[in-house]
Amino acid sequence: MSPQQTAVPDVHVPWWRRGTIYQVYPRSFADANGDGTGDVDGIRSKLPYLSDLGVDGIWISPWYPSPLADGGYDVADYRDINPMFGTLADAERLLDEAHELGIKVIVDLVPNHTSREHRWFQAALAAGSGSAERAMYMFRPGRGDDGELPPNNWRSVFGGPAWTRVDDGEWYLHLFDSSQPDLDWTNERVREEFDAIFRFWLDRGVDGFRIDVAHGMVKDPALPDLDGEQELLGTNFAVNHPHWDRDGVHEINRRWRAVLDEVDRDVMMVAEAWVVPEHLGLYLRPDEYHQSFNFDFLTADWGHDEARDAIVRALDAAQTVGSTPTWTLSNHDVMRHATRYGLPKGTDWRAWPLAGPADALDPVAGLRRAKAMTMLLMALPGSLYVYQGEELGLPDVWDLPTDVLDDPVWEDSGHTQKGRDGCRVPMPWTPDGTSYGFGSDGAWLPQPPVYGELAAAAQSGVDGSTLELYRAGLDLRKRYFEADEQLTWLDLGPDVLAFRRGTGAVCALNYGSDPVALPAGGLLLGSEPGMTAIEPETCVWVDPDLRPSLADRRRQREMRRPGSQR
Repeated sequence: MSPQQTAVPDVHVPWWRRGTIYQVYPRSFADANGDGTGDVDGIRSKLPYLSDLGVDGIWISPWYPSPLADGGYDVADYRDINPMFGTLADAERLLDEAHELGIKVIVDLVPNHTSREHRWFQAALAAGSGSAERAMYMFRPGRGDDGELPPNNWRSVFGGPAWTRVDDGEWYLHLFDSSQPDLDWTNERVREEFDAIFRFWLDRGVDGFRIDVAHGMVKDPALPDLDGEQELLGTNFAVNHPHWDRDGVHEINRRWRAVLDEVDRDVMMVAEAWVVPEHLGLYLRPDEYHQSFNFDFLTADWGHDEARDAIVRALDAAQTVGSTPTWTLSNHDVMRHATRYGLPKGTDWRAWPLAGPADALDPVAGLRRAKAMTMLLMALPGSLYVYQGEELGLPDVWDLPTDVLDDPVWEDSGHTQKGRDGCRVPMPWTPDGTSYGFGSDGAWLPQPPVYGELAAAAQSGVDGSTLELYRAGLDLRKRYFEADEQLTWLDLGPDVLAFRRGTGAVCALNYGSDPVALPAGGLLLGSEPGMTAIEPETCVWVDPDLRPSLADRRRQREMRRPGSQR
């Protein structure tokens, strides 16, 4: 990558290209009717909070009718709202009220598979082998004398075989849980149905779509066996993989993009594509996705070189196709980064909640690093995705008792991984109450006592709190880091990752063990309160055109004295 990224002319910059999007996991965000489960009216009630936080849009995880065998990613009807969450009319009111506050709305779409309870799959079961209904899914005869063996050795992402046999002897493919049969995307009826689903939500005013498992859908028609084991909840990056990141997905992407391009407003789609960085740009070509999540950064260990390398790869991949990176540190599928960064380098954080050791976790270091890394991401060119509760510094509830686990990973993995429930524990809004303000009568997953201390009401207006850091950061981001897409790397020492943006603002994160003097100028924000130097594992933003305070100047002089350690 060249030292300086080229700016894109600011003739018209779509909202999604540089904006901040807040992910809402509806089951765990806010409970308006007191049944212990979050709902659409709960989201509506918190729109002013999200507006005050400073986000440009919200991404709502699946809110469709579903048996919730996989947290809503098992969709039973793509054109309605789960009665547990509310009604379609409630959703339409949410869209209107969000737009009144200037907040865009992205909805989750799950095209790789449906719920077993979807009417399409129920019709396929009833119609039998060779029927048009069954052709919508990946049904195949088994191997062996009586077809008693699955068609191949593929494994579910959650653990166990990826095939389940039905009463008439055929097998259906499910790359996830057995309750989530894979659709056959060679089938024209499947493609037409999803064209109509996109238009259904666009007609109701949604501003974008997050596409689940965007690197899936297309399978090698020969269904060859796979060599080697696949990591649970991971992705195999093998060349010409038989069911991930196949060339055929791009033709589907282009078809969807054409549907979105029919709309006379700024709408978008963002891919959940777990692919090698070199392939990410293929998804971002002008006639495919507008953006794709940068999981390369999310999965990188805490460290100077790891962060810089991930940033360079993401910037290069996006720039080659005229897009911008999409940065994120947490979501509904991964351990919250306030906990992840508190584990020793190299820890398998998916296995750690069971494998331990529990005392390996340093929660204070985890939150300190999480705040520093968040500021780093806020300052980068591109868009930022924030997962609900990270603005409160919520830790992952990794020690949930096994009898409350809801994620199918727990059972499908044969109790070798606890799964993702720890990052899905309901939000705390007040420091007291049966569910810390989430609802009036408890929560569907138990919340730890520390959630009361970290509740939104307990942090609001409190100097130095994580919530106020996010509010200040997102406000400054709009003024200093969304105006352009330039980035120039700076050398502030071997342990400091630093760059300057087109406005002149400097971002610097200290990965070392000793403090480093602030760059020249005025301090805009620090990841810890009262910073007059770049302390270890902290991040600062500096405006070189601002005069530093008298205390800042005195501190910087002290830092530059020979032998000074602070």
